[in-house]
Amino acid sequence: MNRYPLWKYVVIVVALIIGTLYTLPNFFGEAPAVQVSPGKTAVRVDNDTVVRVELALQQAGLIADRVQFDGNSMKVRFNTTDPQLKARDVVEQTLNPDPTNPSYIVALNLVPRTPNWLSSLGGAPMYLGLDLRGGVHFMLQVDMDAALTQKIEAIGGDIRTTLRDKGVRHSGIERQDQTLWIRARDQATLDAAQLEIRNAFPDLSVVSAGTPTDLRLNVNLLPAAAAAVQSAALKQNITTLHNRINELGVAEPVIQQQGLDRIVVQLPGVQDTAKAKDILGRTATLEVRLVDESAEGRAAERGQGNVPFGSERYLERDGRAVIVLRQVVLTGDNLEDAQPGFDSQTQEPAVHLNLDGKGARIFKDVTRENIGKRMAILLFEKGKGEVVTAPVIRSEIGGGRVQISGRMTTQEAADVALLLRAGSLAAPMEIIEERTIGPSLGAENIAKGFDSVTWGFLVIVAFMCAYYALFGLFSSIALAVNLLLLVAILSLLQATLTLPGMAAMALALGMAIDANVLINERVREELRAGAAPQAAINAGYDRAWGTIFDSNITTLIAGIALLAFGSGPVRGFAVVHCIGILTSMFSAVMFSRGVVNFWYGRQKKLKKLSIGTVWNANPKAKALADE
Repeated sequence: MNRYPLWKYVVIVVALIIGTLYTLPNFFGEAPAVQVSPGKTAVRVDNDTVVRVELALQQAGLIADRVQFDGNSMKVRFNTTDPQLKARDVVEQTLNPDPTNPSYIVALNLVPRTPNWLSSLGGAPMYLGLDLRGGVHFMLQVDMDAALTQKIEAIGGDIRTTLRDKGVRHSGIERQDQTLWIRARDQATLDAAQLEIRNAFPDLSVVSAGTPTDLRLNVNLLPAAAAAVQSAALKQNITTLHNRINELGVAEPVIQQQGLDRIVVQLPGVQDTAKAKDILGRTATLEVRLVDESAEGRAAERGQGNVPFGSERYLERDGRAVIVLRQVVLTGDNLEDAQPGFDSQTQEPAVHLNLDGKGARIFKDVTRENIGKRMAILLFEKGKGEVVTAPVIRSEIGGGRVQISGRMTTQEAADVALLLRAGSLAAPMEIIEERTIGPSLGAENIAKGFDSVTWGFLVIVAFMCAYYALFGLFSSIALAVNLLLLVAILSLLQATLTLPGMAAMALALGMAIDANVLINERVREELRAGAAPQAAINAGYDRAWGTIFDSNITTLIAGIALLAFGSGPVRGFAVVHCIGILTSMFSAVMFSRGVVNFWYGRQKKLKKLSIGTVWNANPKAKALADE
């Protein structure tokens, strides 16, 4: 009756092992480290960078405790702060020989002390939020009207090109706010223009307006198209912010959408608000220029002469010089989209670009006249330009679809597409809220939050053991397992722990023990009714399950609602709250019954249970319980 099959015990043991493994990283603390991240959008931190840093540290006599490479950044960990400070200077001199034009950001940071064997299993501590670690918080408002205005301005140029190609001679195109006015001298021209625009631009609303003496078309974006433009602008701004914040050396920035037109940026560990503002408001521009293919230009690329008049010298990501003409062919304003892909003929990684109407016409003319020559794509940040790629023009390229390929890996193609797509902000932003939280306040918050969870746990354990005796001890063990699994899951998900999250953790303890109270009281009721101890255990768990399930499901629904409609601290609370409900159902029901079955299930002639005082005047029923 009260015996678990072997597979249930296996599930419990496996859950305990996994929970212990992934909770452990949170107890090792943090170590001083030097973080290296890209200082320019076109620069990457790769294995070669790691080798250069390790060799420089070795020559300087500095021994790193651990070198960690995380995709596009690396962290060199030390035991104390003294070698950390020396290592920063060494790495800075190695990677940035020209201090006025740094390619990498070398910053001091704190990284987890998680052992290598635990990290190899995927173990990592939870991130600490802004309120626990300190840092800066910004709320940015995206100017959606400006995004729509920019889009309608670009559409105006495309319409002008389309009508000219179709031979429709209009009397002018004028923009009024987010509406285009297209004038015509007669009704026939107006009708022809309306037909061509509707065929070429299905996302536009084209309506006849004006008077008989002032014939015109009013052109607007359809509501769905306008919403798509706003959504794309917000996403591109978020992507651009992610790229820019790398310069601050922040390991776990929080950049997320809030509402339809706002972005929340939280930078834990950053105290320099002025520096953060500079990065967030930074602009980047894209330019396409022809490479100087003259003899003087090629000689200058090899370092054998001066840069010819009318040309400029820029560097590629690998440090090679490229001499490009000063004349700009296209800018990022003409780029609509950039996506990674593959060359249809060679199957090599490539980047596919979509240009607007004006850009497509210019690109077609330039490529037709310069077959066999190189075309450089440059990215400018803070007035300094760098060559992203310089492909050879193989043939005339029309239709506004451009392919960049040649000696790129799949990852490099994805990176280049991201750079071209997110080199600049899609719409202006304004900081409407700003907060700074000091590290001392974060440490105090951690201590208070930890104390609240610890004391809450100890008081619950004391009450349960005093009131329910051995069954209270079983419930307390299940409560500890619930906390263990909750922390393990949050660590596995790499969730960011905030003060509301710690409040939800404390609340989860109270809700988890509530299920055990229901079970224990049901067992007591069975004993009062005269049931045998084994039957009371079985009936208590079975009959309490329905109530536990219903109460947890309703609470989970409320948590999901908070998760779906809340934002910021509310979502942080909701995440821990929902996970805590799921872990409590496992620990309070399956685990606690497993412990009870293991302790009492083997006793065939069980006469009494250690479950505290059973308040019943019936001496026969009372004798069945251990008072």
